[in-house]
Amino acid sequence: MTETERMTAPRRKGGQTRADIQQAALTLFTERGYDATSMREIAEQIGITKAALYYHFDSKEAIILSLFQENMRALDDLLDWAAGQSLTPELSAEFLGRWIALSGRQGLRTMRSAAANHAALRTVMPLRQGGPLDRVDRAAQLLLGPDAPLTDRLRVRMALLSVHNAVMAAQGTEATDDDILAIATQAATSLVGDLFPAPRLPVPD
Repeated sequence: MTETERMTAPRRKGGQTRADIQQAALTLFTERGYDATSMREIAEQIGITKAALYYHFDSKEAIILSLFQENMRALDDLLDWAAGQSLTPELSAEFLGRWIALSGRQGLRTMRSAAANHAALRTVMPLRQGGPLDRVDRAAQLLLGPDAPLTDRLRVRMALLSVHNAVMAAQGTEATDDDILAIATQAATSLVGDLFPAPRLPVPD
């Protein structure tokens, strides 16, 4: 974008600028690589100045961490909702469907970028304590109760990780986001089997 275009472009609201930066960074990290992408290139991608970019994020690491934290907060909200419900097979199916949909809506692009830059991002992301696997463990306990057999706990944990595993499997293929969500849902359905009904993805608004 030229300087004239930048000056005449409609002004974004702060929250929209922040979201645009996050999405532009994910695109560039996936296409070019995390190490090969500069803050200047992220700013140019959406037509803002470096000063405007640094107003929201002071580094590439801060952008990645913001996405991670937002994804964790969304999972926490879902877990808190489930914790306030009575455990039934139908609730378990609804929860798993919401979890898969949330992973697709909130985290799919982040997962794609992380898969493409796994080695580079290992030093950026927080330690596993308090991370996704802790949410998976809490979710499995909510769905099965604290005394479920190990085999059942492992099956449910694998179902909860179905989107992540589908993203990894889709690397180097022509799979779309819809393809990934569809196969993740099929895998989760097979894994939970006789434990509770097939996960039901919520209807988009």
